[in-house]
Amino acid sequence: MTTTLPSPSSLLPVRLRLVPPGSGPHLVDGAWWPRSEDLTVELPRLVGALPHSWPQIAHATVNAALWSSFPGRLLVANHVIELHHAAGRCTAETICLLAPGSGRWDLLVVPPGTDRAEALRLLSAADGDASSTRGSLFPHVSAHGA
Repeated sequence: MTTTLPSPSSLLPVRLRLVPPGSGPHLVDGAWWPRSEDLTVELPRLVGALPHSWPQIAHATVNAALWSSFPGRLLVANHVIELHHAAGRCTAETICLLAPGSGRWDLLVVPPGTDRAEALRLLSAADGDASSTRGSLFPHVSAHGA
């Protein structure tokens, strides 16, 4: 019998910072710093790290160019998440998580190769002024994602 051990990166905590609930409207609901460009590895880890109070995520909209693979759907925790290409309100630097009838959450994606100090600053700023967070990592993008 063969045993498959988890990869060392799968044992590391998910680098995620969420805006505190009830803290008012924000352009983004938090920030996520994935460890790799493999969406098939990173998305299940992200979904597993979300608060238990969040409903089941059914759709994720991302910029496919940021990821090494982009399947049309992904099995996560025994349910399928449909993947969509970013367009409209979902901009290149965010991931939009959707639970139909329950809510939508937009997270700033800090690219995996970002310098640690800069990434930690962006994660910390995620619960503050989202427009300054977005502008510092993506200076060519306006605060409204245009």
